[in-house]
Amino acid sequence: MTLINSPEAASRLARTIISDIAIYNREKVLSGIKNDNVFDLLEKELNEGLELYKSRVAADVDRTNNFYNRAIVDILIKRNGDIESDIW
Repeated sequence: MTLINSPEAASRLARTIISDIAIYNREKVLSGIKNDNVFDLLEKELNEGLELYKSRVAADVDRTNNFYNRAIVDILIKRNGDIESDIW
């Protein structure tokens, strides 16, 4: 399989992976944000997603996994800003 060499494609892949995690783990996301432990609850899924991301994206395109980390914030956190939580 050819590695992704485009920053735009790497960003899209990261957003797709995180979107899938959010969809398939909706209850964990809601509970995690509400109780300020979303990263603990989704640790396994997020690590698996990161490994998939790394396996598909050329290392020189995103050395620090910024696209993946940004997708976590944009999709898991910001999109759920309406959930009542002590973290905001």
